[in-house]
Amino acid sequence: MDSRLTPRYRIPLVDVLRGTALAAMAIYHFAWDLSFFSLAELGATEHPLWIAFARSIAGSFLALVGVGLYLAHGGGVKWKPFLRRLAMIVAAALAISIASWFTDPDGVILFGILHCIAVSSVLGLLFLHVLVSLVIALAVACLAAPWILTSPAFNGLGWVWLGLARDPLPSDDYNPLLPWFGTVLIGIAVARLIPRDKWPAWHPHDIVTRTLALIGRHSLLFYLVHQPVLLGILWAVAKAIG
Repeated sequence: MDSRLTPRYRIPLVDVLRGTALAAMAIYHFAWDLSFFSLAELGATEHPLWIAFARSIAGSFLALVGVGLYLAHGGGVKWKPFLRRLAMIVAAALAISIASWFTDPDGVILFGILHCIAVSSVLGLLFLHVLVSLVIALAVACLAAPWILTSPAFNGLGWVWLGLARDPLPSDDYNPLLPWFGTVLIGIAVARLIPRDKWPAWHPHDIVTRTLALIGRHSLLFYLVHQPVLLGILWAVAKAIG
């Protein structure tokens, strides 16, 4: 999930922004988990503000995937670290799908955010050097597609990755290519429009921003660990109070 930049070439602001998105994701998951264990009903899956919050988190995180992809490989694809990172994400995505089958079969995760990141990372390589205006135009088309192209013909399991189903299959985490690849393209475009030496020369100095930067540098690990930790804690609480 994080770009494989060496510490010398990392941009701390990007790490902090990525860590902030992950922290917000943990907050949303905590609200969802409270409802899952019937400890509190916060409407995380129903209230429009919570839904908007969740979508803004996913959108910002996927945009940062695009930023990181260009920063890491805009000067030429470094295939060994790219394929290593891709393999880790694919393995994590498969593990989450399998785990979700056992924990919540009615909401099994078939194409969640990790699945989207894996596919988008491969597709994104095609747009690292395409005319920026075309990248932005395609991003807009991806964002608009689900509003104008949905059809019952895409309701089948084989099309779950695309995002054009009229009646999507239920899932606890669903981030199909359309519209979400559009946000990755936006990230690529932003990174291309800002030269590397024009990014703010800023470094985190306080405990909060340093922690967020640390999370951002190890985003896949944090993503995989935070939800099991939250579920374990709340399961124990639910058992304790009956």
